[in-house]
This record gives sequence, structure tokens and C-alpha cells, in this order.
Amino acid sequence: MKGYIHSFESFGAVDGPGVRYVVFMQGCPLRCQYCHNPDTWKLKGGQQYTVKQVVEKIKPYINYVKEGGVTISGGEPLVQKDFVLALIKALHKLNIHVAIDTAASLPLSLTKKVLDEADLILLDIKAVDDELHKEITGTTNKNTFESLDYLESIKKPVWIRHVIVPNLTLTEERLIQLAKKLKSYTCVQQVDLLPFHKLGEYKWEMLGLEYKLTNTLAPKMEEIEKAKNIFEAFDLPIVK
Repeated sequence: MKGYIHSFESFGAVDGPGVRYVVFMQGCPLRCQYCHNPDTWKLKGGQQYTVKQVVEKIKPYINYVKEGGVTISGGEPLVQKDFVLALIKALHKLNIHVAIDTAASLPLSLTKKVLDEADLILLDIKAVDDELHKEITGTTNKNTFESLDYLESIKKPVWIRHVIVPNLTLTEERLIQLAKKLKSYTCVQQVDLLPFHKLGEYKWEMLGLEYKLTNTLAPKMEEIEKAKNIFEAFDLPIVK
């Protein structure tokens, strides 16, 4: 079995617990306005690897990641669900902790086996409001929340990631809406609010794509702190 892979990172410090080896998969059905890796959108835009080849690339780093693990990211890794499932199983044979960084944008019926096999889900929630989600990504958030409901039912550990973008997701009303939604999930171990940035804007230009957020500024520190305070007020485990 072969998968299309965008790149590898041998020392990831923000993609799950401990030091992580990160595998970035190709392919994504979303078209997020703030995406900093639009070069991952096309499935066949990367290089092909077998599961064995990926495992062999990771093996030299096992001692470095033994207290952390491997994170499979993207793109949207669940686009290549069969390859990812096989990779997780191969890594588990080596006693390696595996996290999946996903927006869960595909139907649960297709991805359930991967969610079952992974040790931790880093769930990227773009927006609670479905119309806003469509504006940001081009599609509904139905699959995301169905997947979160399933993860709750199987008690799978989940870390929430949410990008705060001025004039889109960074409003008090929308942050309260998300905090209220997440409050009911016992599987959510932490919530990480990620400040919007434009480090990937040049990739949009290189690919001939229109970047709609050119005039949007990164959130100010006080705005970030205010956003975090909202989640703390709902007793959610916010990342400081």
C-alpha cells in the first residue's frame, strides 16, 4: 500500500504530547481561507511512500520520540484513511503513541476505524456555526461534530484546535458559542486557540490562488487573552 506524503518533520513540539515525529499527508477536501499549506490540497501533489518506507524513516528517531510519539497530519490525513490506518497499526507494533491531526471533514462511516486505532485525536474545529464554517472552508461542519460525538462515545482523548481570526472566528459571541458546545464533552482534554497568521500567504501566490485575508491582521495579545478567558470561564482546559 502506498500513500502520498507532503513532508516529514523529525522534531515536532506542538503536535501532541512530548516530542513528535510528524508525517504530513497530501490531500484535503477543505479550502480554508487561512490555510498555510495549500500545497497539500491535491492528493497526488506529494511523493509516494509505502507504509514500510515511512516506518523506516521514523525508526532512527524512536529514542527521541519514546516519551512523545508520531503525529499524522496534513492536509487532511483521513483522505488517505486506509494508508493511515495501516501506518498506525505498524507504529503500534513498535509501541509508538500515534496522534491524528484532523478536521474530521469526511463522513464518520469512512473514518471510524482510524479514529478507533489512534491514541489521540487533535481535532481542528473551524467554526461551530455551520454558515460560518461554509464561509471559511467551503463545506459544512456536520462530519466534524458527528466525529466528535463518536469520540465522546468511545472515550477517545481529544485535543481541540481552533484558529482565531479577526472578523471571522474572533468575536465574543462565536467564542462563547464554541465554549458552550465543548463544555459537554468529557473527552476534550485541552483546547488550544491558535492565533491567525499569514506565514503561508506566499504559497497561495505561488499556486496562483486568491488569498482573501491579505488585509487581515494577526490578533493582538490582549485579544488572545480575552478569548482564552472565555473558555476558562466555562471551566475548559485551555492551553496557556
